Amino acid sequence: MAENKTQPTDVDPAEFIAQLEHPTRRADAETLLAMMTRVTGCEAKMWGSSIVGFGKYRYRYESGREGEFLLTGFAARKSNMVVYVMPGYEDLGDDLAELGKHRLGKSCLYINKLADIDLDVLERIVSDGVATMRRHHEILEG
Repeated sequence: MAENKTQPTDVDPAEFIAQLEHPTRRADAETLLAMMTRVTGCEAKMWGSSIVGFGKYRYRYESGREGEFLLTGFAARKSNMVVYVMPGYEDLGDDLAELGKHRLGKSCLYINKLADIDLDVLERIVSDGVATMRRHHEILEG
């Protein structure tokens, strides 16, 4: 069975963040690093070349495909910050309404800059997502 393309690496997340060219993106990444470390209780690890991840879980699909991926994390992309909330956003209507300016993907929350959102609401969304993952999946780290 094929492995995920995105795997943990030995790159130091703090060093990766320090190298971000855009000052707002760098400051936002530092804020997310601190918040997600506190919320998850997990050490940050780089996943692939640009995702800062926290924890690890095992997934199994009905198709038989299985693998391991981060519990939560973020990526500082050129155009926006991406926050990964692995269970998705289906039950988060009230929190999303309070969050501020954002866009959604399946498990991705796109934010232009943290100044556009309520950080307390984001922390609650991340915390709830991690709690859901811990209830429903085999947790390997975190």
